[in-house]
Amino acid sequence: NIHTLSLSNQVIKTVAINNTGEWLAFGCPSTQQLLVWEWRSETYIIKQRGHAFGMRCMAYSSDGVVVATGGEDGSIKLWNTSSGFCYCTLKSHTAPITACVFSNSSVVLSASYDGTVRAHDLHRYRNFRTYTTPSPCQFTSLAVDPSGEVIVAGTMDPFHIYTWSMQSGKLLDILTGHVGPISELCFHPIRGTLASASWDGTVKIWDLYKREGEPESLAHAQDVVCCSFRPDGKQMCTGTTGGLLTFWNVDDGKLLHEIDGKKDITGGRKMNDRMTSDNNSSSRYFTSVCYSADGTCILAGGNSKYICIYEVSQQVLVRKFQISFNRSLDGILDELNSKLLGDGGPINVNDESGDELDHSANLPGAKRGDDGSRKSKVEVMTAQVSFSSTGREWAAVSNEGLHVYSLDDDMIFDPISLTEEITPGAVQSNLLAGNHNIALLISLHLNEFALVKQVLEETPFGSIPHVVKSVGPEHLERLMQYISKCMNESPHLEFYMQWCLEMLKSHGLYMDKHRNSFMRAFRAMHRSVQIHHDELTKISDENRYTLDFMEDQTQITLDRN
Repeated sequence: NIHTLSLSNQVIKTVAINNTGEWLAFGCPSTQQLLVWEWRSETYIIKQRGHAFGMRCMAYSSDGVVVATGGEDGSIKLWNTSSGFCYCTLKSHTAPITACVFSNSSVVLSASYDGTVRAHDLHRYRNFRTYTTPSPCQFTSLAVDPSGEVIVAGTMDPFHIYTWSMQSGKLLDILTGHVGPISELCFHPIRGTLASASWDGTVKIWDLYKREGEPESLAHAQDVVCCSFRPDGKQMCTGTTGGLLTFWNVDDGKLLHEIDGKKDITGGRKMNDRMTSDNNSSSRYFTSVCYSADGTCILAGGNSKYICIYEVSQQVLVRKFQISFNRSLDGILDELNSKLLGDGGPINVNDESGDELDHSANLPGAKRGDDGSRKSKVEVMTAQVSFSSTGREWAAVSNEGLHVYSLDDDMIFDPISLTEEITPGAVQSNLLAGNHNIALLISLHLNEFALVKQVLEETPFGSIPHVVKSVGPEHLERLMQYISKCMNESPHLEFYMQWCLEMLKSHGLYMDKHRNSFMRAFRAMHRSVQIHHDELTKISDENRYTLDFMEDQTQITLDRN
């Protein structure tokens, strides 16, 4: 026995070793744990743990860097969208979390079945305020107004909407009028009006500051399960249990158009379904919708293995994503095994395969091998979808965890503004003539990584400020992406750091004013700099200890002589 590791109190089902044999990886699916251990230094390289019983909700921060998720275990986890790692877990609720939202970049709010809404400080990582109701109730939805001063939460029963002040924690008002559970709440992005979707088949528009007369009500044929405002506030989308996406004009409350997404979301046959996946669309509908940053597309996910993106003005399906291919989930396969189908439907539904044998100890006195527990397949579904504020990525919460989809970072050939003079030969001739600024602009027009890297590395160190000043605003984001990619692969760290510094000096004000369009490039550059910083810090520490040792040994030798 060389070493004994105590990793988890549950069964470890996955073990892997890297090619060099230095790292050992362990996976525990029941506790959602991933551990990477280095046996030489006897330290953990990675320690990650997901929500114990799955995720229910998520929210993007205002800058799109952090995603907060709420789980069935009553905890909130904060994830870095660049690295994909969880860096903080907040445990304050005693029941599953049903909704979470960012009030600002440093405050995240969460609602739970335990009857509380809690505010968490992301600087000190603690729960600093708790919002409660006069009588106990279970919260199903949560929203905060654009100013971050008013919090509203909807309940399962008695169908009320509660309003609190963010600063004082005082209960301001109770909105009544729905006759069914509140499925979702969302604030108008500009005005102070609130939209509430309910299982009673209506969406009500409340003015929290006037409260004159009855709220405007938008009637639907089925239960409403989701709603979302367009970023400009002029349009609203609602989803019903009938699979319809309905679009409304916010100003006059008129119906604009509808999208029947029942056929688009249909797919996958569950074990107990009596019909094939092509004909079984009755239980398929969208449970979460979200507009893209520019408002041209709508993202929709629900109780299916598919997530759909629609173009709003033309009402056409742009693309359909399958969130999971895990065959252990119910609803992944379109066709079931024919040998498990009988005249009355599927037989032997909970059949266990050979690699999932029950290893639990036999109970004393029991004549059968199991402990009385029963297993059933988890149905694949999407709990929530959301677009990032940058418009470059979106995320979804499903049974498998948090899925983040982003535009490809790889540099592909995508030429823009080409003329007869813009050729690879022109790049080489301008480099030979010493016209590095012209060569850089031509290579950026051609958008070929090898050419841009050659121009960057052949530019003299002293000419970098002059070359950067010649780059126009339309090429800044593209150039930052190239520099970030070159910095990851090149040993010339100081050289590329000078490029970064000069870009911030020359174009920093413009990029700060249009930060949303440069957020992706900023994050890529920050990631490259951070990696090199961590590596240099480790090397510097090792060298410092080595130099201290050599100095001490030299001093000992001199003292002996």
